[in-house]
Amino acid sequence: MQPISRFTSRLALGTLLAAGTLASAGCGYVGYLIPLNPTSQDGPTLDHSAWDGLLKKYVDDQGMVNYKGFRQDSAALNSYLKTLSDNLPAKKSPADEKLAYWINAYNAFTVQRIIRAYPVKSIKDLGGDKIFVDTVWDQDFISLGGKRYTLNDIEHRIIRKQFDDNRIHYALVCAAMSCPRLRNEAFVGRTVQEQLAEQGRDFINNPQKNDLTPAGQPTLSAIYSFYPKDFEKNGSTSIQDAVNRYAKQKIDPNAKISYKEYNWSLNEQ
Repeated sequence: MQPISRFTSRLALGTLLAAGTLASAGCGYVGYLIPLNPTSQDGPTLDHSAWDGLLKKYVDDQGMVNYKGFRQDSAALNSYLKTLSDNLPAKKSPADEKLAYWINAYNAFTVQRIIRAYPVKSIKDLGGDKIFVDTVWDQDFISLGGKRYTLNDIEHRIIRKQFDDNRIHYALVCAAMSCPRLRNEAFVGRTVQEQLAEQGRDFINNPQKNDLTPAGQPTLSAIYSFYPKDFEKNGSTSIQDAVNRYAKQKIDPNAKISYKEYNWSLNEQ
């Protein structure tokens, strides 16, 4: 029994260490294993115009957020989130409609979490540092369809499990400077594919997020290191390939990649 016990202990320790490394980025990577698929039996296509109006009002063209304005307009934000809660995507809704719903939900609930604690210097200040336990992304403050969810549930157990599209990492915004720019319009099903492409072009070609030169040794956003396997699918064979999908200046297919330090400061105007 002793050899088996020793092996089991080492395996458990290795798993914990790996999980800790992967999850150390907060909203970066939490390997939830059980998928979620919250839906309603039927219902109309959800109108995201209320969220669209708030984004146009309080987010500038650089994706910087006026959290003071959002806080003053919290009743409108809460009303939109109540609409999300009461109108889960219909089971038979097109995949693009569901994807738009979940991206908007993640971003809108993130804004709500910030303004509830505002002023704050970083979203990471709103939770503990125990992985899978008490980070801000593990708090079940999200009410949808009568059940409670976390931001990690939405990102890792719903979006990443249901939608095989690594471009979602250019659209989900966790209120930090190194995150993608918060788009100042809502995602909608009929245009979500074009919106994701625009997000990809903006993120990849933004020198504050990625330095694509020299082509053989680019310095990329740490987001790529958080989700390396995600960028080896959805039509991409590698991180380099995923970057070159939208890069104006291509990097070498076998480029030696280094990663920028992630800036968790609040993405505030």
